[in-house]
Amino acid sequence: MSKLEFKLPDIGEGVAEGEIVNWLVQEGDAVAENQEMVEVMTDKATVTIGAPKAGKVSERRFKVGDTVPVGEILVVLELEGGGDAPAAAPASAQAPAPAQAPAPTKPAQPAPSGGPVASAVGDIRENLPGMSAPAAAPRANDYFVDKPHAAPATRKLARELGVDLRQVAPSGSSGRVTREDVERHASGPARPAAAAATAPAAALAPAPPPKASPADERVPIRGLRKRIFENMARSKHTAAHFNYVEECDVGRLIELRDRSKPHAEKAGVKLTFLPFIVKAAVAALKRHPRLNAVVDEQAMELVLRKTYDIGIAMATEAGLIVPVVRGADSMSILDVAREIDRLAAAAREGKSAREDLGGSSFTVSSLGKLGGLMAPPIINYPEVGIMGIHAIKRKPVVRGNEIAIGDVMLLTFSFDHRIIDGDVGAIFAQEIVSYLENPDRLLVEMS
Repeated sequence: MSKLEFKLPDIGEGVAEGEIVNWLVQEGDAVAENQEMVEVMTDKATVTIGAPKAGKVSERRFKVGDTVPVGEILVVLELEGGGDAPAAAPASAQAPAPAQAPAPTKPAQPAPSGGPVASAVGDIRENLPGMSAPAAAPRANDYFVDKPHAAPATRKLARELGVDLRQVAPSGSSGRVTREDVERHASGPARPAAAAATAPAAALAPAPPPKASPADERVPIRGLRKRIFENMARSKHTAAHFNYVEECDVGRLIELRDRSKPHAEKAGVKLTFLPFIVKAAVAALKRHPRLNAVVDEQAMELVLRKTYDIGIAMATEAGLIVPVVRGADSMSILDVAREIDRLAAAAREGKSAREDLGGSSFTVSSLGKLGGLMAPPIINYPEVGIMGIHAIKRKPVVRGNEIAIGDVMLLTFSFDHRIIDGDVGAIFAQEIVSYLENPDRLLVEMS
């Protein structure tokens, strides 16, 4: 028998580590080549990793909930034959499942020269979904790498200390930047003055542990829920949220949807209000390009997207994910409806593809019939705006000088006030309201 030490492969651009979500094999189990062995979640997707060769599982090096750096030995397999086998070449990851803040498909392009650029604070680098900071020119005697590998805790420490991870020489395995590297860089004479200026006055102290009771049940926060936990906190602690709420009389939208349903059914499409809302958002974003943007804090720039990739927040049994309708501006309303149906079906089955997650430029969040009166959504950071849509309710409305019964939907918006001024957010919101109250505009103005 020979042994093969299988290492955690590189399962995505910029991914430095993964969390063990579920082992699908036990020690002593026989496995076939490519048989699924373990589910691993990164900050961008959950992937299932298969066996590189047939053999028997001799040793699992990590347990569920552990964080494994890329390149570390994940599992040891016993193979037929003599002598120890070399460490396996990384296997390709199988069928990714949903994740909260997913992987970029390509680096974002910086805003064109002369375009709007806004300031922000902090250092989040690769933790920004769908974007990559442009590489600054290295200075003399400086270490520099465009895509540093570091654990989330190390990145958090770097933000707190105002350290640019790209200029920290790594000492960890596989070129990883460690906490010690960051601390050493921060205490050295080469610390950039600009970075020091952005460091917060003091890091947030961890909350004290809750008082224990014998009747308590403890549920580990891991997997997708852990990513949601981290991403929501990052958004609330980084973006300066301000909210805007407006009513929308959608009677004409209901009439248009009802007239269009038979045509949609013939095409095999279930037509809801959401595709109309997505197209209204795209139309408003074209008029207000600063809202179709993401923040690059490392470069201190606002990245204006030239594509309209609309995230759709979806609830799954595992938690909230945000699949993306890519190129929504080039789709018809029926095309958007088909794409939303496809993304929703994959999300329900836990089979969202990595390319369907992350890199959105604006997000729509719908609670549907559970929408309530108002629930301002949290920004899908590093985006600068998000729209929440709520249940349509029959309510009195004023039309001209008369009171009538209308179909009213509340829209709630959250904007990053560091980037979007109050009047800009309000005008954008009113633009969407106008499209939804007069949906024929969508058909006339659709490109």
